[in-house]
Amino acid sequence: MLHAILAAFQDAAVMDAATAKNYQSLLGAGIGIGLTVIGAGIGIGRIGASATEAMARQPEIRGEIQTAAIILAALIEGAALFGLVITLLYRFVG
Repeated sequence: MLHAILAAFQDAAVMDAATAKNYQSLLGAGIGIGLTVIGAGIGIGRIGASATEAMARQPEIRGEIQTAAIILAALIEGAALFGLVITLLYRFVG
């Protein structure tokens, strides 16, 4: 993968300025959304693991823990969508 990124930068070095800017903005947008999705996946995974552990320790408050976990997962998804929008704006406007 690193080889492909280096090849992309080498190809951009021999292009004219407008094409190189477009090519590098595509690369930046791809890296940005990739990091956003990885972060959201890690966050939701940690919420699921913690909620499951908490429900195993105190089964009587399972409903409250489940509700809180769903709300937190929705907030993480909102942050991931915000990252997607910013990445796309960077790509098409920047």
